Amino acid sequence: MKRCKIPVLLFVALPVALGAVMLINTSRAATETPDYKVIRNDGKFELRDYPTLVVASTPMDDRGMNGSFGRLFRFITGNNEGAEKISMTSPVLIDNAKDQRTMSFIMSKKAVEKGVPKPREDKVALGKVEAARYAVLRFAGGRTPENEKAAFGKLGAWLGAQKITGKGDPLFAYYDPPWIPIFLRRNEVMIRIEKNTR
Repeated sequence: MKRCKIPVLLFVALPVALGAVMLINTSRAATETPDYKVIRNDGKFELRDYPTLVVASTPMDDRGMNGSFGRLFRFITGNNEGAEKISMTSPVLIDNAKDQRTMSFIMSKKAVEKGVPKPREDKVALGKVEAARYAVLRFAGGRTPENEKAAFGKLGAWLGAQKITGKGDPLFAYYDPPWIPIFLRRNEVMIRIEKNTR
């Protein structure tokens, strides 16, 4: 009897797994992401050119990701001077600057074209991430200090092997909502490099 359970479990689990992957891909396809140009590809490592991005940013305080995310989410769902709704985009950006870690939502093209309304909350500010070339590593897993440190270490080692110098603090880009299984999430660490690097 035990032997019969394995094919039955596979018969049930396989469609569920395929359905989950299709749902994730559909969700990602429906969410606006910034346009970038891949200059070089080396497995999980890429050099990319990004345009200027308009962002809404907030400090990451003792409440960590949840408090910061909540402030930004309230902003795009109407807590702004125009009481306007702004479409959610991905990824969510985490700037791990030593003096102040911040979280940013990238503003949609439609919102930028129309004019992004001013935030009502003092801890939310509009700004820009200037156009630049970045070295990027995609990594899996949850958003933990250990995962971020390991990913940044791998990117740094690759940059060293390529004789490329990174500039400033790393950016971490998180593309998926919390309900996506950890092993299927798309996470990236990015570091700015010289524009003429190839």
